[in-house]
Amino acid sequence: MRGSPTQGNRDGPFSWVTRRGPYSPEVHGAVHRVAAVSRPPSRVSARRPSAGTRRPSARTRRPKLLAFLALALALATLLSSCATFPDTGPKTWRDKVEGGGPLANPPRIPDQPPDSEEPPPPPPGEPGQGSGPSGCVDPDPQVVATCLNPLSAVAVLPDAQSALVAERATGRVLRVQKGKDPQLIATVSVDAGGGGLIGLVLSPSYQEDQLLYAYAATPTDHRVVRIALGDPPVPILTGIPRTPGNDSGALSVGRDGALLVATGADSPNPAPDSLAGKVLRIDTFGRPFRDNPNPRSPIYTSGLRAPGGMCTALDSGAAWVTDHLAERDVLQRAVPGPVGDPAWSWPDRPGVAGCIAPPGAIVVAERGASALYLLHSTAPGAFTGTPRSLLVGAYGRLGPAALAPDGLLWLGTVNKGGGGPVASSDDRAIRIQPPSAGGGGGPD
Repeated sequence: MRGSPTQGNRDGPFSWVTRRGPYSPEVHGAVHRVAAVSRPPSRVSARRPSAGTRRPSARTRRPKLLAFLALALALATLLSSCATFPDTGPKTWRDKVEGGGPLANPPRIPDQPPDSEEPPPPPPGEPGQGSGPSGCVDPDPQVVATCLNPLSAVAVLPDAQSALVAERATGRVLRVQKGKDPQLIATVSVDAGGGGLIGLVLSPSYQEDQLLYAYAATPTDHRVVRIALGDPPVPILTGIPRTPGNDSGALSVGRDGALLVATGADSPNPAPDSLAGKVLRIDTFGRPFRDNPNPRSPIYTSGLRAPGGMCTALDSGAAWVTDHLAERDVLQRAVPGPVGDPAWSWPDRPGVAGCIAPPGAIVVAERGASALYLLHSTAPGAFTGTPRSLLVGAYGRLGPAALAPDGLLWLGTVNKGGGGPVASSDDRAIRIQPPSAGGGGGPD
């Protein structure tokens, strides 16, 4: 098992069972018709035949006897065909399918193999899913946009069908949607060598104000800027130390509406009052959030080194940060004051990046391992069962991740310039069904 927990994780989604019911209109209809033919007449004399009544001859009785035997045989055959009991015999468990079309229900990343002899279908992008991309045309139905620059952030819009993506090196913010060309929304002036456009989120009140917030590198510092469509970006928090040669950092929104900024540090122990190596917690004007440990400081958590992503749990509201230490990658929970022991560690350093935290799970994108890493959580900081690597190699190096309002997972790739294979349609924005956090089952 790659990685070590504070505690473990349990797999096993609930599935819908489909069985042949005991009622069959064709068979039961035939039974009723045969029964109707064989029903005795309504007027039948119960008197015994008189001595003068002539009995049928053997020749007359034989056809009737043969007809009766044929009728009995037909009834037995029909009734035996109805005797299919739903609670006996083998059962085939399958996911319930709703809607239609390639994006109405994207393939679910399986939590465990189904209880059948048929092997599960390969995940999207693997051999067996059709022909590969040709130029910027990618036949994979989960691919939303192609031929982008490496992406650093994905922010899904309220309609759940489109998203804003951030290109790290160019500073461009693009709106992407399946079947449409990317639309330029804004451009943030960035220093690509210092990290470029690092993070992007929707305003906590986006439905009312239509504002965006970005975390960006400039020639002098890292900063948080507010973006109003059609206007130049406005800085709201400046002076975050640059980390030369280090593009680390992340931006998220807390359940309480705070902007959360994970910053990198160029040394293991920056000064306590430095904004480097911290989780900063601010309001939408750049001021310290109301209940920070120090009401006059934006610092909320200290002890980070090179954060790769941040996400907020939908159920508990806990904020999670992926980080890269010198000897391992880790998953940390953002808490007031210094970070504690990591909630999860990866000694093989797979290049942890963006994350999502749906109820009962945390899913981490991995750049180096080109995969998703699934952990099942029982409480904030506690995990159970066996973690799993999913989508291994399907889309190459995975970077940003975001959870849409409809529950689908959006991912961005970072294949160009990453040292690994590059498809002709890279880099891409992807929309896919996330792993289920359902109970049941056990370790793999």
